[in-house]
Amino acid sequence: MDATLSSLLTAVVDRSNGLLWGSVLIYLLIGAGLYFTVMTRGIQIRYFGHMFKLLRTSRQSNGGISSFQALSTSLAARVGTGNLAGVAVAIYFGGPGAIFWMWMTAMVGMATSFVESTLAQAYKTDHGDNTFRGGPARYIERGLGLRWLAVLFSICLIIAFGLAFNSVQANSIAQAMEQAFAIPTWAMGLVLMAVVAPIIFGGLKSIAKVAELVVPLMALLYLVLALIVVAMNIADLPAALLTIVQSAFGIEQAAGGAMGYAISQAIINGIQRGLFSNEAGMGSAPNAAATASTRPDHPAAQGFIQMLGVFLDTLVICTATAAIIIMAGPELLASEESNGIQLTQMALTSHVGEWGGMFIAVAILLFAFTSVIANYSYGESNIEYLAGRRAPLAVMLYRLAVLGMIMVGSVASLGAIWNFADLSMGMMAIINLVAILMLSPIAFALFKDYDAQLKAGKEPVFDPSQFPKLANKVDPKAWPKKP
Repeated sequence: MDATLSSLLTAVVDRSNGLLWGSVLIYLLIGAGLYFTVMTRGIQIRYFGHMFKLLRTSRQSNGGISSFQALSTSLAARVGTGNLAGVAVAIYFGGPGAIFWMWMTAMVGMATSFVESTLAQAYKTDHGDNTFRGGPARYIERGLGLRWLAVLFSICLIIAFGLAFNSVQANSIAQAMEQAFAIPTWAMGLVLMAVVAPIIFGGLKSIAKVAELVVPLMALLYLVLALIVVAMNIADLPAALLTIVQSAFGIEQAAGGAMGYAISQAIINGIQRGLFSNEAGMGSAPNAAATASTRPDHPAAQGFIQMLGVFLDTLVICTATAAIIIMAGPELLASEESNGIQLTQMALTSHVGEWGGMFIAVAILLFAFTSVIANYSYGESNIEYLAGRRAPLAVMLYRLAVLGMIMVGSVASLGAIWNFADLSMGMMAIINLVAILMLSPIAFALFKDYDAQLKAGKEPVFDPSQFPKLANKVDPKAWPKKP
């Protein structure tokens, strides 16, 4: 009977995931992104340069968490095994054209990221230690008055990001280290626990400081290697780009009569992997965005900074992986043994030699490690939201649970956990997308206010009293009234 019930639950979870990720979420995420793009008149294009301008002063803070640290934390979660394995899976199943649709997904996702991060800043709450907390749970309760929906969102996030995904990231690290350096998985699990424990017990400030140091370094090293590979094969670059575009629209397959199927596979795999990678609209990154002390002192400033995070994740780092794989030649893609991370390892090895596989193993270690601490931070913020006055005890238990899941993930097979995490992530994404669509007029008004001050030659400053819809909904300690 137990086996029958287990099989039934597995079938329900698999079917629900197929429905969510196969149709509902794709249309909702892309549709929302297009809507936000139209309503902001292409904010991701018009303000592309402004994102980098804000980045120059993003390390300034009043002793709390800076905009740059908040960006690094969200990038730590975004830039993970999906940038290495996910891109390879997209190319393997969808062809090189899947990369084109990953780019398109990131472009519309940038507008979604702006809206959800701006709302997270507007509804953030003062934590009392010169830092803030916020995210979808807060803006769902404060903005929509739907406490029960906010609680459901928090539970889904804690299950998916706080516990399950951390097990999966630990599993990726342990497997990669075992294959590359013959380190036993249990030993890697103990090492991970020993390294992660002091960081997460230090709280969100500790996590932000680590992310600020590690994320830019790991991204830069990986991009330098990708640029070296491109330079070594510079003559093949135009052909590689042409292959991506032609494959995206099924031009190469048209002669064989498989044009429709090829296009659909490129679109589905490109969009799915793009969404998994950049997380725009999922409701995860706003938890990091809300912690920042922004400069300028306006919610939209962090919206622009987090919009840059989507660009760096998908249009820069994922493209680097795609270049390494596609420039290795079509023979590699034809191999049935090359799928997932193995495809990336084989491609890099073909370019630079045997040490390429070891480099990918180290890259996985850094990418997945930073994802673990960032995922933890998302969970902590929502644990505090749910626990209220009992937050210190709840956070302590949560930290111990995360360390336990890291060990479990290092030594166990996680197929069932991964599928359940996908379902939790899908549910939280739907809740968040519905919420930000309903609250989008406020985000648009904040953008309009920021834009007007910028055009008047002023440094934008947020004055809550100028927004009637935010009356009594903004934390006065987080956003004090301006004289």
